[in-house]
Amino acid sequence: MELTRNDRRRGGVLAAVLLAVAWSAMAGAQSSTQSSTQSSSSSSPATPPKKSPWQKLVEPWPAPEVMQQRRIRSLELPLFGSAEPFAFTLMGDFKALNRDRDPESRRRYPGELRIPGEGGADVSIPVQLSARGHSRRNPRTCDYVPIRVEFPKTGLASTVFARQEALKLVVQCVRSGDFEQYLLREYLAYRLFNVITHRSFRARLAKVTYVERATGETTGTRAAMFVEDVDDVAKRMEGRSVDLPRLLFHDLDADTLMPMMLFEYMIGNTDFSIHALHNTKIVQRPDKSLHPLAYDFDYSGLVRAPYAAPAKALMLPSVRDRLYRGPCRKPVEQVGPYVANFVAKRKLLLDLPDAIPGLSKSSREDARSYLEEFYDAIKTPSDWRRLFVECPNRSTM
Repeated sequence: MELTRNDRRRGGVLAAVLLAVAWSAMAGAQSSTQSSTQSSSSSSPATPPKKSPWQKLVEPWPAPEVMQQRRIRSLELPLFGSAEPFAFTLMGDFKALNRDRDPESRRRYPGELRIPGEGGADVSIPVQLSARGHSRRNPRTCDYVPIRVEFPKTGLASTVFARQEALKLVVQCVRSGDFEQYLLREYLAYRLFNVITHRSFRARLAKVTYVERATGETTGTRAAMFVEDVDDVAKRMEGRSVDLPRLLFHDLDADTLMPMMLFEYMIGNTDFSIHALHNTKIVQRPDKSLHPLAYDFDYSGLVRAPYAAPAKALMLPSVRDRLYRGPCRKPVEQVGPYVANFVAKRKLLLDLPDAIPGLSKSSREDARSYLEEFYDAIKTPSDWRRLFVECPNRSTM
């Protein structure tokens, strides 16, 4: 039986994985030997060898029925089962948290999250808070750091946070109302991607009241959004998340890669890299296929945040200028069905700005106008062939 091109590519990836695992095992054995030798002359404990990310690719899979159950449970997570914004109070040491600007810092701060319960009484959830991110953690970019919220292992079953372990909380990073609009426009980007494909992160909009834990002082109420954990996205895809840098286009599943790349072009986002795993996650499925997932869209032309600028190497005047960074696929039949999906969902996408709570009239009009420019750019087959088929054969990912 003749193998398809995808089969040959997946076979090549698996061969590379097995070689990497073998090399990692030998390196680990050598490291263990060295550690044993050192431990005989030192009383300090040996540092365990770092596990290769490639090893996860050859770990055994759960039974198919278990994978199906995981998919259903992830689909039914209550936090992402509604598009309605919800309000909660977050208590913590925000003075210390907002001084924690070192991207390498992993310091955790005790906090408390309060949500309305039955009968009007608040439900209090003990949490651990930590600063996260890179550009938005820079004090020249944002007054408030993005937050990682870690939940307790018990006591969540009857709440909107049931079955959550840790989540990214994207915050309004400057107090002014304009920055609320930038956050809402980024939330719109997540919703747009959900319309294009289910292989995308879900987000839930919120209004957060921040309270200093030591004094009980309320310091403000601002927009925010929770972003789905990558492991839950992977479970919805009946796969698992893997940290695999240096992947190339031909290593990836086309039915996930192409919608992602067309979407990034649509919203004018160039701030990502599959090769470096920058604003990109990878999911592996049992058939050995690898699937890229995009997130963090604040540097996109759709959002138009004032701190956003394209990488100098791309030589773009502004983030509003689009650049396709995906593969130039030939023949044309490899691209046409993906473009057709965007065309078929045009009305759904153009109507979505009106469905975002709190999005101002000017933001809605600007977002819709920017999306219409995308559709003008792919109006005819010759237009989208020029962009996605006959484009320069260069790696810009």
